[in-house]
Amino acid sequence: MRKFNVYETENKLSSMNKNSDSYGTEDSNESVLMYDIQSPSLQQCLEEFAELGEIQAVVDQAKKTHQEQFSPGSLRLLRAYDIGMNRLKSERIIEPTFDAVNVETSNDGFSTEKIMRIAGERFIQSFTETIDVVSMLDNPFNVSLSGLSDEDAKKVELAQLLLSAAEKVGHQLYNRARILLNHCDELSSFTGNAVERVVYYFSKALRERIDRETAKVTFQTGLGNQQFFNVDEAIMAPSPNILAIYQEIPFSQVSQYAGIQAVVENVTRAKKVHIIDPGIRIGVQWTGLMQALVEESGCPLELLKITAIGTSMKDLIEDTGKRLTSFAQSINLPFSFNIVMVSDILDLQPNHFDFDSDETLVIYCEHWLRTLLPVPDRLSYMMKLIKTLKPSIMVVTEPECHSTSPSFVTRFIEALFFHSAYFDCLESCMGNEQNRIEIECLHFGDGIRNILATEGEERKLQTAKLHVWRAYFARFGMVETELSTSSLCQGRLVARKFACGSACTLEQDGKSLLIGWKGTPIYSLSVWRFI
Repeated sequence: MRKFNVYETENKLSSMNKNSDSYGTEDSNESVLMYDIQSPSLQQCLEEFAELGEIQAVVDQAKKTHQEQFSPGSLRLLRAYDIGMNRLKSERIIEPTFDAVNVETSNDGFSTEKIMRIAGERFIQSFTETIDVVSMLDNPFNVSLSGLSDEDAKKVELAQLLLSAAEKVGHQLYNRARILLNHCDELSSFTGNAVERVVYYFSKALRERIDRETAKVTFQTGLGNQQFFNVDEAIMAPSPNILAIYQEIPFSQVSQYAGIQAVVENVTRAKKVHIIDPGIRIGVQWTGLMQALVEESGCPLELLKITAIGTSMKDLIEDTGKRLTSFAQSINLPFSFNIVMVSDILDLQPNHFDFDSDETLVIYCEHWLRTLLPVPDRLSYMMKLIKTLKPSIMVVTEPECHSTSPSFVTRFIEALFFHSAYFDCLESCMGNEQNRIEIECLHFGDGIRNILATEGEERKLQTAKLHVWRAYFARFGMVETELSTSSLCQGRLVARKFACGSACTLEQDGKSLLIGWKGTPIYSLSVWRFI
């Protein structure tokens, strides 16, 4: 792979701007198309991230040597998960990795997120210090990279190249950005290391944004010349890719079973339990709840009812219901699965739910509220409806990434660090297997493009961080409830069952939980009550 120097390219770009009419014309027009006063620069965003601690160093696990006591209920809930996954055995292709416990992953060099952090620091430095270009050309990695291996230094240079391209896109200097992106394309690949893969997908997204802004390509629907990949539809079916994510990546299981533990603790004395799951997927987490309720209930459970809400994909929801019904029958648990289908969330009414007066109601929202962020009227309507239902608790899991900002630069930085950590996880947990490549292409590649290349109603993929949800939930009289020690232990137990689980970090944020990768938050888990 050819070595590339960001500063050398920037120097050439400056020369081209002075000497070339084609670029000079573009830049003279672009000088009045800078950010508006409310839109931050890439440099400012990076500095704010550093000040707020959002760009975190790798967490030193050696400092956390405290012994954890696991309750028998946590162990039973974990065992129930294994049983639930075995129910999908006939449908899965990927073999599970449950037998690997506390296996240390050997990763040479820095994590992908840390590479991006170093590149960000160098990017900021390039704005605040006088750069001796001649010296840079003689020593392309500079003194700040002298402590890195050649491989890590190349990754930092590539990451800084992407940041430089994004800065040009943000300032609408599109010809300059294209030159930088051409080099990104030369040095990145969807089959390379994690840094190269992140740069590959982000470069594609930036290039598409340029094409859209300059009207060089007409986009009718979706992204590019194809429909936007619907992640929420894809995760409804137990496909090999989806099962690979569940079985080999710790985040979903950790959040699910820490959350289910909170549900168990809230309903153990109830005779009838009603779960409303508006974003139900393959439903494997509910097999764990079923097993736990059978084993731990202080009095015989008369009925467990799960109600799924859907606006489409009724056949896939029905398949989930059939799997759960079959499992409930196998353990002699009284069970009812109901589906409420509406064409629009605004059509949903309290009388659509079959309630008994003696039911304990739980709302479980896993990656569902984010689907309503692009349509705030629906989100507000749904929150008001949930409040009228008076649930005992509401469990919420959401990605810890703020992609709702109207500022392109803010979205870029948020998405870059989030996906850098996630791609690092995929590489550590899945290696180079085909499922990983397909997951990155379908589940993340199109999502990155949607976050960065689109604006307005076309930007379907939006996420918000925990502090944003806190402020939003407060409007509806919701109070954050502290996760119990058992829930936290449950999450740690699940993480330890993965070969890469030692890099999955769990940190308390207030009364809630941040589930991350090497210290970078990936998902938040929170529990709420209405007052």
